[in-house]
Amino acid sequence: MFGIGMTELIIILVIILVIFGANKLPEIGSGMGKAIKNFKKATTEPEEIDVTPDEKKGDKEENTQKNQDK
Repeated sequence: MFGIGMTELIIILVIILVIFGANKLPEIGSGMGKAIKNFKKATTEPEEIDVTPDEKKGDKEENTQKNQDK
């Protein structure tokens, strides 16, 4: 696996355990999982398109005049 043997992986995991502690490891794993999930979602979903129609200029002027008449 990428030229890393089992002993190297164990050494890396022990160093991570010493640095972060046993209580933080589940939080770190959860955060990494969520980050990867969001990244995959962002790369596969098409961009959302806003299809709400804009008010026409004439409609805005009529609404403004109606409001001023009140």
